[in-house]
Amino acid sequence: MDFSPLWISIKTAVTATIITFFLGIAAAWFVAGYRGKLKGVIDGILTLPMVLPPTVMGFCLLVFFGRNGPVGNFLYSLGIQIIFSWSATVIAASVVAFPLMYKTARGAFEQVDRNLIYAARTLGVSEWKIFWRVTVPIAWPGIAAGAVLSFARSLGEFGATLMIAGNVPRKTQTIPMAIFFAAEGGQMEKAYLWVILIFLISLVVMTLMNYWTEYQRRMLTNMGRK
Repeated sequence: MDFSPLWISIKTAVTATIITFFLGIAAAWFVAGYRGKLKGVIDGILTLPMVLPPTVMGFCLLVFFGRNGPVGNFLYSLGIQIIFSWSATVIAASVVAFPLMYKTARGAFEQVDRNLIYAARTLGVSEWKIFWRVTVPIAWPGIAAGAVLSFARSLGEFGATLMIAGNVPRKTQTIPMAIFFAAEGGQMEKAYLWVILIFLISLVVMTLMNYWTEYQRRMLTNMGRK
């Protein structure tokens, strides 16, 4: 039994989660504080990967990072090829998981009491310190939940990854890929094993997230009472 899809999936999911964590927080903070007329348009663009079919997103990434694409052509001139590489699996997972991180973090930011932010500003605290010392600690349970959801989504990504990264054994073959091609090739026992494995991983991750989020909420409630 080749367990390389497991390690590739975990490595991809962890890397994609780190990327979406910072990009999602930055985008959520910007949109939450934006009051312009284009707020709805910006929000729609950022959440578009969540509603589009994964194959459509994969096709767009394929065109964008392909040899004749705007970015792919430039990278190819530098000797860097994204298509059918492990980097492609990370890009695909990051794109489809980003909306979950963004929407969850934005909801957490919008629930922060604005009076606390105004009070910090009157005390002369910089916006950067307000963000990290006031907003993020209060919104942290929601931010952490978004990160866990992003990890779970990255772990199960299939459509976009197949389009841009393909199914290269020991290189881009993730667990969803292994399940699909094992079932297609009639290797049902192998497919069952991968299904059970990814089911258990996802269940453990989501269960731990629920307990940890509840613990954080209790901590914040107790701090508020004190």
